[in-house]
Amino acid sequence: MDFVAGAIGGICGVAVGYPLDTVKVRIQTEPKYTGIWHCVRDTYHREHVWGFYRGLSLPVCTVSLVSSVSFGTYRHCLAHICQLRYGSPDAKPAKADIALSGYASGLVRVFLTSPTEVAKVRLQTQTQAQKQQRRLSASGPSAVPPVCPAPPACPEPKYRGPLHCLATVAREEGLRGLYKGSSALLLRDGHSFATYFLSYAILCERLSPAGHSQPDVLGVLVAGGCAGVLAWAVATPMDVIKSRLQADGQGQRRYQGLLHCMVTSVREEGPRVLFKGLVLNCCRAFPVNMVVFVAYEAVLRLTQGLLT
Repeated sequence: MDFVAGAIGGICGVAVGYPLDTVKVRIQTEPKYTGIWHCVRDTYHREHVWGFYRGLSLPVCTVSLVSSVSFGTYRHCLAHICQLRYGSPDAKPAKADIALSGYASGLVRVFLTSPTEVAKVRLQTQTQAQKQQRRLSASGPSAVPPVCPAPPACPEPKYRGPLHCLATVAREEGLRGLYKGSSALLLRDGHSFATYFLSYAILCERLSPAGHSQPDVLGVLVAGGCAGVLAWAVATPMDVIKSRLQADGQGQRRYQGLLHCMVTSVREEGPRVLFKGLVLNCCRAFPVNMVVFVAYEAVLRLTQGLLT
């Protein structure tokens, strides 16, 4: 049931957090934005509400699978570790057991999320890439008069949707294009999910009423929200690099790999670039993970009640 509960929790979470995720990606990949509200105003002015939901259909379709695998892998790894170390899968795990299971969960989900992350980032940053290409075309010498008299109407968007984006990336960049930024994604998700599940377990233990093994709904809300904030605090530096590597490929390619992207970004924009979107990540993480864990725990408790 951990797989089913994780799937339901993940869907609830993405429904809450996607608009802020779009803003986060644009802040991380576009140096022109001076802050969260600048990006929000600019996106709404140019693309209206739909601009905040670019690329949403693919995450909604895949998040149930990814979240299911994340929570299911975590629980099964933890059960196997407890079986090996203590002789019973239901034994109380040590903090190191929880962190190791969370780390394994983060690594496994990368193989599923990398292609969808590439499509999501490309669609979320597509408007900026089009404007850059338009400026380059306008500044270059040309003896031929422009075909389109109204520059804002052309060129057409390169990607018409998530599936078209995946097909285009695979055709133009091969399988490696679909897993662009996966090295940064591995570094991001391994450590962040270890932090995620460990902090949630510790907070649940602290917030459980005397004589109870589990917290009430309010305790789950607080523990889930805080766990999400702590996980994103750990994940943000690699998330910035991941977003830049995955957005790279629209127009002229800038980065040769993870290390080159990190060095170039820090050299051009200073060390603070690695924490771009940190405040937004944390603001988004709290309500999203409140919803994820409440839905997850509710499904588990409901099924346990039905089975007993």
